[in-house]
Amino acid sequence: MKQLTLKTSFTVKGKGLHSGQVITATFNPAPANHGYKFKRIDLEGEPVIDALAENIIDTTRGTVLGKKDVIVSTVEHGLAALYALGIDNCLIELDGPELPILDGSAVEYVKNIEEVGIEELNADKDFFYIKEKVQIKDEETGSMITLYPDDNFSVEVMVEYNSPILPNQFAILDDIADFKQEVSSARTFVFVREIQGLLKDGLIKGGDLDNAIVIYDKQVSQNEIDSICDLVGVPHMKLENLGYINPQPLKWDNEPARHKLMDVIGDLSLIGKPLKCRIVAIRPGHKINSTLTKKIRKEVKHTEIQAPIYNPNIEPIIDINGIRSMLPHRYPFLLIDKIIEIDRKHCVAIKNVTVNEPFFVGHFPQEPVMPGVLQIEAMAQAAGVLVLNYLEEPEKYSTYFLKIDNVKFRQKVVPGNTLKLNVSLMTEIRRGCAVVKGYAFVGEKIVCEAEFMAQIVKNK
Repeated sequence: MKQLTLKTSFTVKGKGLHSGQVITATFNPAPANHGYKFKRIDLEGEPVIDALAENIIDTTRGTVLGKKDVIVSTVEHGLAALYALGIDNCLIELDGPELPILDGSAVEYVKNIEEVGIEELNADKDFFYIKEKVQIKDEETGSMITLYPDDNFSVEVMVEYNSPILPNQFAILDDIADFKQEVSSARTFVFVREIQGLLKDGLIKGGDLDNAIVIYDKQVSQNEIDSICDLVGVPHMKLENLGYINPQPLKWDNEPARHKLMDVIGDLSLIGKPLKCRIVAIRPGHKINSTLTKKIRKEVKHTEIQAPIYNPNIEPIIDINGIRSMLPHRYPFLLIDKIIEIDRKHCVAIKNVTVNEPFFVGHFPQEPVMPGVLQIEAMAQAAGVLVLNYLEEPEKYSTYFLKIDNVKFRQKVVPGNTLKLNVSLMTEIRRGCAVVKGYAFVGEKIVCEAEFMAQIVKNK
């Protein structure tokens, strides 16, 4: 899959939920590997903040990014829309300290993205796979988020409030492609009993009945209601019955839970890569979302490249007979057993290392270790399959080393190990020459890496 960006720019304008300012936000196309970035065009020097977990500075009623004295807040709805529609790269220009709240959901962002269109870039999408269960708990609040390995991306959310109007709710998004229909229109929400405190803290200055679901779940005096209306700047109203006081009805019975699901997606987009996992969130909020995001982001930053996922129960794409039909190598120099992934630019091969390998007789009798040069050779054979696989008569061609660079050996390879060999083209094949980057893994650890150039030559 290729990275995506917008075809052209689009602009939205509206109040900031917390600042109350009228803010214009312009979403622009960006090149491959750019990621999401915010530019404050209203400030001197037009500073840019990367939309990454390490820049989260506050999570009070929204996610706030900051760098030095520059901030951008309420980023989660816009980022959720970009992430859900597969956009990898976008520069967002703002003339204020936060994204406009619009109607309190992500639907306007989604509509605009679809209207301007999406463009494919010449770079592969770089997924981050969750390979083992990850869990974060907040003992104080009872919040918990768990990530499970999965080939796709899905989210389940359960919210729980001590409220007669908003009891336990559950929402699920099995397929990110359903975000537009199932999640994007879900609005943010607030309880009447919270409003005075939030305003005293300098928040929700731009909040109103058009951009948030307002929940009246506890009887208060008319004087207090009048005071809240004065603070918000709306006419006095009488609230006789508990319930939702918005003129517009709920879009779904579980709209608050769906909105919390949107927040989870928006906050996790700050990991910096699209995820492959199943997310189960119980009583999520921006604080615990942020804690999890920072944890995964740390792993992303310290992982040069993830080991390929290998399930020995799945039939290979190319078995040993297919490999033998393409490569001229034979015993004792055929050093790959099967191909489990292959496309135009990359290939993953498997080498099962056994004590019966002939080189273990002398390398070394008391401590068998696979020679590093043979690990490189195994990579080269995987690269040979990669480049020969798309020729009409691959058996009539061979590949030969021209040079090898930047070789690193990090860990011994011994009998019983399974080598996962991941090779990728660094450039297009030109004049019969391929430049390849190769990694060899045992388990999740890189044991060897190298860059090499090979020439494709027709056999005589």
